[in-house]
Amino acid sequence: MISYSNRYLKIKEKLNQNELVILDGGVGTELQKRGIEMDESWCGTASRSIEILKQVHLDYINAGAQVITTNTYASSRLLLDAAGFGNDFEEINLKAVSAAKAAREEINDDILIAGSLSHRYPITDGDTQSNATIQFEQPILQSATDEMAGLLSENGCDLILLEMMYHPDRIQTVFNSAKKTNKPVWAGFSTRRSEGGEILSLADSVEMPFRELVQIINDYELDAVGIMHTDVNVVSDSIKIIREIYDGTILVYPDSGGWVSPNWIFDKIIKPHELKARTAEWVKEGAQILGGCCGLSPEHIQAIAEIK
Repeated sequence: MISYSNRYLKIKEKLNQNELVILDGGVGTELQKRGIEMDESWCGTASRSIEILKQVHLDYINAGAQVITTNTYASSRLLLDAAGFGNDFEEINLKAVSAAKAAREEINDDILIAGSLSHRYPITDGDTQSNATIQFEQPILQSATDEMAGLLSENGCDLILLEMMYHPDRIQTVFNSAKKTNKPVWAGFSTRRSEGGEILSLADSVEMPFRELVQIINDYELDAVGIMHTDVNVVSDSIKIIREIYDGTILVYPDSGGWVSPNWIFDKIIKPHELKARTAEWVKEGAQILGGCCGLSPEHIQAIAEIK
């Protein structure tokens, strides 16, 4: 049975009343912008800079976010091992959750904390691809995602947010870990457009139609499904595909910019007013949970929060 916090039930009621809910923007990329050095885990170890991380969360709340996301997308034991910090898994991730909780306590106790859970593998420095060069057998990944899901659910997160679901060989493992927590689950998929115009999974090495990948949601109880870490020009067509099989709450939070591991490239970031206009279109297409991902900052969330 799913366990709902009282604050989660308040947000759920807003969604049931067809109100909009504002998510935060990029956390890892915002830490990079504020001077935190990225490493082989990307932003995983950045949670040790807990005061800066707390300030990122505070800035998003002040911009209008009703849901803030823990900086745990890139801090599984697999990623921390690759960066040489595997033994510090608990310390780093508890600081990530603590920073979010401290920000909530300072401003508004109704803010939801979403525990970010991913299937990310280590990516070699200088790589611009969405695929990792280091691979793991399924039991190893399962152990890592179970461990992270357990830490998030046991230490104050109101929901589990599955982020950047795109790799067909890994997503079921992460969905299974999230299900074990008995927390509400939101699932964010990442997509791309092929040269022929078809909407595919973001994975470069697997030409899988998104329509096939997203079928996994039929096997799980999910409170929201949507598109994240995806170019703004692909979002609308991706929403249409989700709508073919899912009639629940839709979430959207795209990225903007580029990536050369381990750093985000902030050239050509979409302007806040442009993102607001795009997001208003997605609302018309059924999206209710709105935010931003890599490259997008509190200024973008403030613009989105103005949408009525």
